Amino acid sequence: MSFHAFFLPIRVSGAVRFLLARCVQLYLAGRRPYGLAAALLLLLPACTTTLPPVPRPPARFADLGQLVPPQKIFVLSDGARLPARVWAPSGPPRALILVLHGFNDSRDAWEGPAPFFTAQGFLVVAPDQRGFGQAPLRGGWAGTERMVADVKEIVHQLQAQYPQLPLYLAGESMGGAVLMLMMAQPDAPHVAGTLLAAPAVWNFGKMAGLPLRVLSSLFPRALVTGRELPVHVVASDNMMALARLYYDPLTIRATRLEALQGLVGMMKQAAIAAPRLHGPVLCLYGDQDQLVPPSAMGAVWRDVPASVRLDLIPGGHHLLLRDRHGDRVMRDMLSWMTHPGTWLPSGGDSAAATWLAAGEGESPLEKQDALLPVLPAALDNLAPP
Repeated sequence: MSFHAFFLPIRVSGAVRFLLARCVQLYLAGRRPYGLAAALLLLLPACTTTLPPVPRPPARFADLGQLVPPQKIFVLSDGARLPARVWAPSGPPRALILVLHGFNDSRDAWEGPAPFFTAQGFLVVAPDQRGFGQAPLRGGWAGTERMVADVKEIVHQLQAQYPQLPLYLAGESMGGAVLMLMMAQPDAPHVAGTLLAAPAVWNFGKMAGLPLRVLSSLFPRALVTGRELPVHVVASDNMMALARLYYDPLTIRATRLEALQGLVGMMKQAAIAAPRLHGPVLCLYGDQDQLVPPSAMGAVWRDVPASVRLDLIPGGHHLLLRDRHGDRVMRDMLSWMTHPGTWLPSGGDSAAATWLAAGEGESPLEKQDALLPVLPAALDNLAPP
């Protein structure tokens, strides 16, 4: 088959098709810097502007498709309304945790770990971020600046509503990147602590990000699903958690190229912002993370202030809190919030120090295949039959 056949479903000039096909040829010849280009090219045949329908789970797993209504609505300064789920402890709360979801995910990302924290007396609040879940601009990209401003407004609202409670911030993947950018600002809010679970950080080189910039400029509304990638990405070892992510009506299963480009830009900004983080910070990372490579996280860990606690979770995947052994992550987070001066229960402090001392994460980014961030649609083959 001619490489040009990859591009028949999209109306682009013959010259563009030739240049893009040449990227694939270079990739297959072993020219790894073109990894992102090749991955994008393999996505192009399925590009469309029509969102796929919400899949129905098998009858015996009907709960996986449950739509849980929000318990709270945050009204922001521009009139936007961000729905949120709230999990309250049985007694008076000892502290409050504002938790943020990852890319294409929603407020439901925290329904698994939330009961663990409420059992320890924490009030947990999980909003949909703008562009995701049931928030405005679903499927689009509001822009990094707007998303950071949204979270800052929510923080101020919660501090005004619960002035007596210590406020912690926790973010998974993209949510972690948003928190990093907010907490790196000179006027970062004063909070009790920030917890970053596999934050989406990756300082892509200029050439690695070029193909996506070109495609997102040419076809900003085109949708990709991730199914076409010639790789098998394991985001978690918990099959039921992945199935819930896939069947959840709030999950976005096809991504506009403009949103993907926005995420890549945010990841780079977050990596660059790492040295300027304010306040107490715990950063967790799994050594089996296939979405944020060791080189990307290693670069960030070497740049963060000395006050940032590093926590390496052996065997942990990108969706750390949803892994089968996600309770290790939760216990570390709880210990850090309640007894910040003690060693983490998992031994993650020592594991992180050993990981860095052994030179893990020091290989140049240019030598790694630049894979696209995982899209929930790519997980459909993991759903129960």
